[in-house]
Amino acid sequence: MFAKDILFWNVDTQIDFMSASGKLYAPGAEQIQPVLSQITSLAKSNNIQVVNTADFHYDSSKELSNNPDFITTFPPHCMANTSGAEYVNETNPETPFSEVLWDQIYSEKNIRDFIINRNIIIKKDAFDVFEGNTNTEAVLELIAPKKVFVYGVTTNVCVDCAVVGLAQRNIAVYVIEDAIKELPNIPLPFARWDQLGVTRITFSELGKHLN
Repeated sequence: MFAKDILFWNVDTQIDFMSASGKLYAPGAEQIQPVLSQITSLAKSNNIQVVNTADFHYDSSKELSNNPDFITTFPPHCMANTSGAEYVNETNPETPFSEVLWDQIYSEKNIRDFIINRNIIIKKDAFDVFEGNTNTEAVLELIAPKKVFVYGVTTNVCVDCAVVGLAQRNIAVYVIEDAIKELPNIPLPFARWDQLGVTRITFSELGKHLN
């Protein structure tokens, strides 16, 4: 139904991270928005399925703190049902989309129904989407991609968790370097990605890897 064996993985391109007025702005994130728009358009024109992850926090979230260290804890951001938790226009999933909540456990039939749509939103309550939404594993297993192309924010937190998690599940992972942005004061993950065999490409190189 969709482009065979290929999956795009859009990490947390939400207003609180992407906008200078957001609650946890990644400095310079607006610079990648034109490329994000191109990726979204490419996915649509090539009928490529997209998993869109999203922080969706409540006050009890363990990563939130009023005295954050900005490494393992952060100020309240992407709070449930706030505008800061919405996607920027460049990546806003096209309807119809499926929404996989982190505080529910779904049956295999539910998951099969979810993956009928080209866009799937996986909401999460942890940096790592596999930890922050226990349904992620089932979604990934049923889609069964051979190649996953990752982009979004932030490079050294949630993008890193997604990249590592996907690579550890023996999937060929490609990171679109001109479509990611990091937070300050946290080490960059590139050495680990290299050890895991992750391929880093630019958007201009993406087309030749889609076959």
